[in-house]
Amino acid sequence: MHLPPINALRTFEAAARHGSFKKAAEGLHMTPSAVSHQIKALEELLGTALFRRATRKVHLTDTGRAYLPAVREALELLREATERITAKPDKAVLNISAAPSFAVGWLMPRLSAFQVAHPEIETRLSAQIEMVDFADSDIDLAIRHTAKVDTPGLVAHRLMEEELIPVASPELLARQPLRNQDDLAKVQLIHAVPRMGRWRSWLRAMGADKVDAESGPKFDHDAMAVQAALSGMGVAIVNRGLVEKQLADGTLVAPFPHDLHSDLAFWLVYPRQREADPSIQAFRAWLFEQVGQTAAGATDLQDA
Repeated sequence: MHLPPINALRTFEAAARHGSFKKAAEGLHMTPSAVSHQIKALEELLGTALFRRATRKVHLTDTGRAYLPAVREALELLREATERITAKPDKAVLNISAAPSFAVGWLMPRLSAFQVAHPEIETRLSAQIEMVDFADSDIDLAIRHTAKVDTPGLVAHRLMEEELIPVASPELLARQPLRNQDDLAKVQLIHAVPRMGRWRSWLRAMGADKVDAESGPKFDHDAMAVQAALSGMGVAIVNRGLVEKQLADGTLVAPFPHDLHSDLAFWLVYPRQREADPSIQAFRAWLFEQVGQTAAGATDLQDA
């Protein structure tokens, strides 16, 4: 015996569910006569009546009631199998941890470009000062601000060395021109608390011994210090790489041409066993491109 047509089975299930050929027709976007025809053809194929017809309702026969659970199960199995075949694969998720200054000041303005280039990867960014324990978190890779990375089991790439430079808004410099380093005594120095020694180191290197290196407003991280400088509150000292965009568009100005290189850098790190992960490889390649270096030119440190 041939199996019944799938459309006939769908029509039978809808009519049984609604108890009405008319309502089944509405749900299936058919005419009531087409529903009646489908049911009649199914009954003829099976050689038995499935419904008892009334004026406005239809009722399942004993045979119809016995047949309905199997039809519903078959239709559900077909629906699930079709969804599995036609469903788009889930996106890969890449969990990134980054120092707040890097996350807010550098990565976030560029991250949309990575998403456009790699729509198959969903990025989740967490700004964290604390070092990540990869064994005890769902973080896939991290960008750390430190002098060196010597944690066993990690691959590390030096992305960006720290070049400290004072920056201020054009409005502040219009009110108070800074002709030399000693003029910094006439404005507020803006500090990021985790790096309180920056101003002292820069002023000492420039020979500006008349400026109080400790005075001025203090903030939790560089991103807040940059925002304070943008608002005209004072002069911040930050990593040049984190304010490239603001320097380019003129919203911040570097009043002095002198950078101070520190022993710190931003490092991309991830577990060595994850090195071949396609999402990590894609993000690493994109990151190298953004900072202007190649995988071959990046400084790689691996545990033995």
